[in-house]
Amino acid sequence: MSSTIAVAAIQAALTTDTASNVKHIAGFVREAAARGAQVVLPSELFENHYFCTVERDAFFDLAHPVSEHPTIGYFQALAAELGVVIPVSFFERAGQAHYNSIAIIDADGTNLGVYRKSHIPDGPGYEEKFYFRPGNTGFKVWPTRYGTIGVGICWDQWFPEAARAMVLMGAEVLFYPTAIGSEPEAPDLDTKDPWQRAMIGHAVANAVPVVAANRVGTEGGQIFYGSSFIADVRGDRVAELDRTGEGVIVASFDRDALRRYRASFGFFRDRRPELYGILSSADGGGQ
Repeated sequence: MSSTIAVAAIQAALTTDTASNVKHIAGFVREAAARGAQVVLPSELFENHYFCTVERDAFFDLAHPVSEHPTIGYFQALAAELGVVIPVSFFERAGQAHYNSIAIIDADGTNLGVYRKSHIPDGPGYEEKFYFRPGNTGFKVWPTRYGTIGVGICWDQWFPEAARAMVLMGAEVLFYPTAIGSEPEAPDLDTKDPWQRAMIGHAVANAVPVVAANRVGTEGGQIFYGSSFIADVRGDRVAELDRTGEGVIVASFDRDALRRYRASFGFFRDRRPELYGILSSADGGGQ
């Protein structure tokens, strides 16, 4: 395995036509692969508009079981054709349960498994608890052809515990597909900068590159602000898209150099896990 890992983020405007969206994203995957990317990240729930702005029974029809999911199958074939890894975000139906999930498709088209979003938001414009159960997979990392990756989904990206857990498990790069934009109840609130800073903090504190992919465009009055980016271990944004345009960004990292930097900086050497029990309590008091 080469020491270099080349990663990409896709930023796209999406419609209510799933077939059109899948082909649109596939075109960007092909572009990323042509530019040398080995792991290509589309945004969260890219098959449709971000439907969680409202509570509507009909949207449950967008969910499918993993084994029967047409979009997963489509990207398995594409991954095998291009020799790239694709984390595929999808709405999962598992019996009577529904999850916001991601399937990690390796470069030979194998589905390495599924991660189910752990942190589920609930608020105006982001009413995900109506649709999704909190994930029961725990945090995971994935040994792909090009390196070991960790993937969190949107709201997960705000939680330092998730990032730290994935790096402790061996993640060499963290990936965050997301759907975030304007706040319907607070139109003057722009979360773009803190959204980026939260993930940049994960990059610095864990000495690991971070890749974030967001959507753009207006969907039912909600404006998604793009700003997808790739950050290095210093927190520098080595590639970034703007707030409105579609596109692909690509960056490469030397995995051996990342390992040496992470070891020498001492964040993991100097951890004191015996002092962190408070983090496993809900209220700070052991409960």
